Amino acid sequence: MLRNCLLFIIVFLGGNLLAQDPPEVVFGPPFDFPLTLSGNFGEIRANHFHGGLDFKTDGVSGKKVLALADGYISRVRVTHGSGYVLDVTYDTGYWTINRHLSGFVAPIAGRVEALQYEQESWEVEIVPEPGEYPVRKGEQIAWSGNTGYSFGPHLHLDMFESATDDYIDPLPFFMKRIRDTKPPRADAYMLWAYPGEGVVDGRQGPKSYPVDQKKNIEAWGKIAAGIKAFDYMDQTSNKYGVHTVILSVDGQEVFRSVVDRFSQYENRMINSWAYSGYMKSFKDPGNTLRMLHPANEERGWVTIDEERDYKFEYILKDRYGNTARYTFVVRGKKQPIPSLRYKDKHIFTWDRVNYLHDLGMSLIIPKGLLYDNVYLNYQLRGEADDVAFTYQLHDQTVYLHDYCDLSIGLRNMPVADSTKYYVARVYGKGRMSSVGGSYENGFMHARIRELGTYTVALDTIPPEVTAVEPGSWAKKGEIAFRVRERETGIASYRGTIDGEYAIFGLEIMTNKLICVPDPERVKKGEKHEVEITVTDRCGNVTVARETFTW
Repeated sequence: MLRNCLLFIIVFLGGNLLAQDPPEVVFGPPFDFPLTLSGNFGEIRANHFHGGLDFKTDGVSGKKVLALADGYISRVRVTHGSGYVLDVTYDTGYWTINRHLSGFVAPIAGRVEALQYEQESWEVEIVPEPGEYPVRKGEQIAWSGNTGYSFGPHLHLDMFESATDDYIDPLPFFMKRIRDTKPPRADAYMLWAYPGEGVVDGRQGPKSYPVDQKKNIEAWGKIAAGIKAFDYMDQTSNKYGVHTVILSVDGQEVFRSVVDRFSQYENRMINSWAYSGYMKSFKDPGNTLRMLHPANEERGWVTIDEERDYKFEYILKDRYGNTARYTFVVRGKKQPIPSLRYKDKHIFTWDRVNYLHDLGMSLIIPKGLLYDNVYLNYQLRGEADDVAFTYQLHDQTVYLHDYCDLSIGLRNMPVADSTKYYVARVYGKGRMSSVGGSYENGFMHARIRELGTYTVALDTIPPEVTAVEPGSWAKKGEIAFRVRERETGIASYRGTIDGEYAIFGLEIMTNKLICVPDPERVKKGEKHEVEITVTDRCGNVTVARETFTW
């Protein structure tokens, strides 16, 4: 008995120590100044996990980004979403992606610009040969920035394990350089009742409770819990994701999440694990995310079948071992459990192919796209002069793991040009967003990744393109146009100066097209004409022209 206890202690402590020990691989820092973070690995984001670390750059762009070890530059990109992007493969068995840069170093910077002119495109990609651009540890590889979908100057660093291409947490490589003595903190709990088999405080839908609430929570049957919590670090006011969350009931572990790695395939499974910012302590049957670890056969669901108090305890840990504990009581009390009401044809099952066909609509969901069974609240509505019926597939958003096929028939075609129609997601108060689609034989066919409400809409309005303070272009050193496209989004754009292609980048945070003229192509002190052509996804085109003196 004593021997077994000692063995358990050794294994338990040893495991914890190993989890906190720095890795054998030694990386240098990405900057030559003290490191602080604005975001950590695995934070809950819309439809994905935050894949890396966000390093602060003192609120400015243009800091030197350094190689972490010896290796080579393996990919170079310019994109609207991540701005200037540089991939580096290291000799250590890891590779990284550096995002939101302001620029590349020579000779890569010149090669990128030449390719942009050659392809007449802001977005370009270069995949060098492995030995073409070698780097040494501590060598400058780029400049930090604020390009792409970025809320402020910083460096986003993704790290991957070369053997698996898994996203991994880079923090263990930099823990000695970043101070953290603050434990995570919880804001609220959430409880779920299993449909038709459980009830919490008289209801089945998810119900939230503040961590300091005093009122008794009463439940009966099959329930599950979740928690909204954040981690914190020294010298910053930022909120971060929590590395480890452990739920126990009456001293018995029920569920554990450890945010340490995930694959690109698993990335979208965040929609199955996270709910309105809460981390679920249960696992949907179609969710194979490896960072989730149920400790019971019910995937984290708990059965309340005795009229007594059940003690729920959460343990929250960060990468540094800083720990916080939170407890609450669920009182078992017999109460009616509402039965499920549904139509057989409106049940979607997670482990098979699902079909839904109705007047003018067809939906096919392949096996493997649902994380759990769905009992649809399906409705069809529409007026006689509508382009198409509006189909409420479900009254709540249900995230699918990948795209499926949706077809909607057109009832009226007020415009003969079929390219002007698109499938639209309908939200509250009639707000719509385009999911695209193509027309064929009276139907619009689109690919969707969420169940919600859909219809077909018409877009004949071209984008709005407006010059931004053209009188100050010469002083600012850049040409700028603002683009407003309210329906289907921008499909393409092209800019010229004096009839010759000019490199314009789309600043997606401000919807501006910006060009910094090349002095070898645009002469100073002379009058020039700039022309911008913007096309939306339904083929509507706007051409804007402006004369300026550079």
